[in-house]
Amino acid sequence: MFSFEVMGGRHIRDIIEASRPEIYDRVRETYLAHHRGATINPNSYFLRFPEKPDARIIALPAALREDGRVAGIKWISSFPGNVARNVPRASAVLLLNDLDTGYPFACLEAAQISAARTAASAVLGAEQLHGSRSAGRLAVVGAGIISRNILEFFHALGWSFGAIAVHDAVEEYARKSARHAESLGYPAAACTALDEALASADLVVLATTAAAPYILRPDALSAGQSVLNISLRDIGPELVAASHNVVDDVEHCLNAGTSPHLAVQRFGHRDFIDGTLAQLLLGEIRVGRDRPRIFSPFGLGVLDLAVGHEVLRIGRKSGQVQHVPDFFAEVERW
Repeated sequence: MFSFEVMGGRHIRDIIEASRPEIYDRVRETYLAHHRGATINPNSYFLRFPEKPDARIIALPAALREDGRVAGIKWISSFPGNVARNVPRASAVLLLNDLDTGYPFACLEAAQISAARTAASAVLGAEQLHGSRSAGRLAVVGAGIISRNILEFFHALGWSFGAIAVHDAVEEYARKSARHAESLGYPAAACTALDEALASADLVVLATTAAAPYILRPDALSAGQSVLNISLRDIGPELVAASHNVVDDVEHCLNAGTSPHLAVQRFGHRDFIDGTLAQLLLGEIRVGRDRPRIFSPFGLGVLDLAVGHEVLRIGRKSGQVQHVPDFFAEVERW
């Protein structure tokens, strides 16, 4: 009755590479389920370290109460200092719990899952804001694992770009990212200057490790430009307040020093927030082209659950799941 399964990152990565359109659809469905109240998604919890103020470990508990009926928690660390060691910034695990008994039934390596759900969310936001799967120029700011995954989801979903400009504080990372974009069939080049990368871009991806805003100039973003604010803290509050803003969940996004949170603190209102991605999907809101259009997804734990559960389902079918016999010492009350 009570079994326990484990999935490692390599198998998960293989499944994600073969299933990006399905993951995209699952993320879309989960946003709509969250909108209609079929999820439980409390605030994330942050474990911080006085000796490492830029590092944190975050707990994201959540539950899906409809299809799948699963609860769980993602435990994800973000240690930006890892980058200097050529180690990924983020590492994570995902635990899945049965909603009827509360028993955990699976543990999955979740850095891949987290990156995939983030990328799928970003590309979904891009399509809704931009209005098509074709753009003249894409600017990618931040050349790490997240932006790589976003490029791969763009490719898997058939997006076309006339040109891609990649900017990173470390030029070699930008060059590697540009070469990866080229390997996907896109014309791409590294861009030394941030302003040059942003200029004339139809679509902008911000996927950095920035802890505080650095995009501050009033004209840094253009009217009609669609901006995926994935790293959440790159854009100054004045720019946010002067733009159209779509978020994944309003209350969640207005936390932890995100750019929208800083804008609310600065101006004392949230009138600059147009609504959520689910509302945009349903046609309940429309976003004009008279100002920059920013999508800021704080990251919902229900997305990790949905993607993780889907990966586990596929892994079971393909024999990529490791069973752990007798994980629970007691399965009867007496």
